[in-house]
Amino acid sequence: MVGTMVLVLMGCGVAVALGCNSTVGVNTASVIGTAMAFGLSVVAMAYTIGNISGCHINPAITLGCILTGRMDAKEGVIYMVAQTIGAFIGAGILAALVGCESGLGANALQEGNHITVCQGVLAEIVFTCIFVLVVLGTTDANKGAGKSAGMVIGLTLILVHLACIYFTGTSVNPARSIAPAVLAGGAALEQLWIFIVGPFIGGAIAALLWKCIGSDCNCCKKD
Repeated sequence: MVGTMVLVLMGCGVAVALGCNSTVGVNTASVIGTAMAFGLSVVAMAYTIGNISGCHINPAITLGCILTGRMDAKEGVIYMVAQTIGAFIGAGILAALVGCESGLGANALQEGNHITVCQGVLAEIVFTCIFVLVVLGTTDANKGAGKSAGMVIGLTLILVHLACIYFTGTSVNPARSIAPAVLAGGAALEQLWIFIVGPFIGGAIAALLWKCIGSDCNCCKKD
C-alpha cells in the first residue's frame, strides 16, 4: 500500500507538473521527466520495502507471481487490494494539492497522436509483458539479478514509459490507472477498462513466457 501510494503520488505528480497529458501530443521534456519519475519511484521503493513485501506495487506483477507459483492466489488478491488502496491515497494527496481538474496524471488514449482503442490495448499488453518479464527474470531465486534487481526494474520502467507514453500515457499497472481515473473522471474513466484489461493480459503472457524460458523450465534443466 505504501509503495503504490508513493509511485502514484510521485509519478502522476510529475506528469501533472510537467503537463504530460493526452491532449498535448509528444513533448520531449514532459515525457522524459514523467518516465524518470515513475522509474525512480520504483527504484526507491524497491530498496525501501523490497525485503518486506517484494515491492510489487502493481497488480500485473502480482498476477505474474501468482501464475508462476511464487505466491498463492489468496495472498495475491490481498496484495492487489492493498495496491489499489495505496493508489487512491496517492491520487487523493495529489488531488488535494492540485485539484481533480488537473487530470491527476490519469491514463487515456493520446488524442494528440490519434491513437485508436486497438492500438492502446495492444501497447498496454506488449509493454506490460516486457516489464513483468523483466521483473520475473531479475527476481528469480536461482538466476535473478540479486540486489541489483530494483535498479534494473526501475530503469526498465523508464524505458517502457519512454516507448509507451506516445500511445496511452503508459499504465502497465491497473492500480496506478484506477485511482486517478476514478477521481478525475472524464475520458480517463471511460477508457479505464483498457488500462485494466491490457496490463493483466500482458502480465499473464509474461508469466507464460517465463515458465517457458525461466530457470524452472523443465526442458532447460540438465540431468
